Amino acid sequence: MSTALHKDRLVGKLQKQLDDDTPLLPESRLHQFVEQHFAQKESFLRLAHRYDEPLYVLDTEMLRQRASRFRKAFLPVLPDTGYYYAVKSNNHPDVSRTLISSGFGLDVSSDQELGMALSLGAEDIVFSGPGKTDSELRMAAENSDRVAVLLDSFTELYRLQKIAQDQRKRIRVGIRLSTSSSGLWQKFGIPAEELTRFCIAASSCTNLYFEGIQFHTSWNLNPEKQTLFIAQLGTLLSSLPRSVRDSIQFIDIGGGYWPEHGEWLQFAGTKKGAIIKAAQMQPERDREHYYLSSQSIECFAKTLSAAIGEHLLTIKPYRICFEPGRWICNDAMHLILRVMDLKGDDIAITDAGTNAVGWERFETDYCPILNLDRPALEEHPCTIMGSLCTPQDLWGYSYWGKDLQIGDTLLIPNQGAYTYSLRQNFIKAVPRVVSITN
Repeated sequence: MSTALHKDRLVGKLQKQLDDDTPLLPESRLHQFVEQHFAQKESFLRLAHRYDEPLYVLDTEMLRQRASRFRKAFLPVLPDTGYYYAVKSNNHPDVSRTLISSGFGLDVSSDQELGMALSLGAEDIVFSGPGKTDSELRMAAENSDRVAVLLDSFTELYRLQKIAQDQRKRIRVGIRLSTSSSGLWQKFGIPAEELTRFCIAASSCTNLYFEGIQFHTSWNLNPEKQTLFIAQLGTLLSSLPRSVRDSIQFIDIGGGYWPEHGEWLQFAGTKKGAIIKAAQMQPERDREHYYLSSQSIECFAKTLSAAIGEHLLTIKPYRICFEPGRWICNDAMHLILRVMDLKGDDIAITDAGTNAVGWERFETDYCPILNLDRPALEEHPCTIMGSLCTPQDLWGYSYWGKDLQIGDTLLIPNQGAYTYSLRQNFIKAVPRVVSITN
């Protein structure tokens, strides 16, 4: 490709991105969210005064409600189902403990997570993820009465067979199918066209029970990616030799379900904002809030069950398994901070840094910051920053309340997913976890 043609294509793609306007977050939805959390301010303030330090607040009752709602969405349309909480999305033991008591199994991806699951008494565990070590596979084999291994490659198949043979164990296994033939997601699973060869290879591993197939698509604002792969999988299963097809007992369609309030974004998180930031230009509007809409879990259940019924259950009455993580835990953990310093009217410094969430998410993600001491349905511009010695330590560009004073207590709601699990002891310690039941 000539340099000129490549440049023209690049300019065309950039122009398309610049023309792709991300919708503004509806004011009514934002106000409802803020009011809902201000309504609970007294319970949050009591915790803040009692502990006098930054806190993660874990609402275990919210976890139970989410678990119940998820199951109720799918049970009427898919009676033979299994539910596994993806521990990586929030690995605090109280989260897993609560979900086990709510009838969920656990989906783990390391010996650390597996050890916690076993210590909590979990009886139904799936072990997934690429690059499992021999020690991790041995740990799974030692607990084969409670653990099924979702293999990620032919290499893992043969290594686990040897380990199981050495331990004289029989282990239930499945295989992950890759949903992408390019990009970084190739690291997961085997290509779909390799399934027949894998099934034949698995049949020769006498210490392994090959029982199922897993796939996963991420960041699912709607079920489109999942239904497309379900259709492909149905075609693939129909082409398998009958003896191979009969060995498959379950289909695990993974997780990735986005909470129904959608993805809330700063301008820098939109396609246009990313391009403007890369060009080192100042955006014309940097105080607006944007969002990508998502569907309710009931809509997911309706669409997915129709696709599963059409493409999979016509072949065989497979057990259908789910691995929700983000959808379950996102709304069940909040952060409480305190204002330690004000630098004029436009910069506030809090007593906790974004090492509590593990990455610079609020440069692109938007979450309302609520002043619990001075509540008001008013949003004021102010750069809210943490106390780490780095300029990327940012919570947001505004707060909700009458005004902001040193010592005020701030709430950052719905920080339960892929924050606590990513926390890091960088410069300052991470907050304490307080579990509550409303």
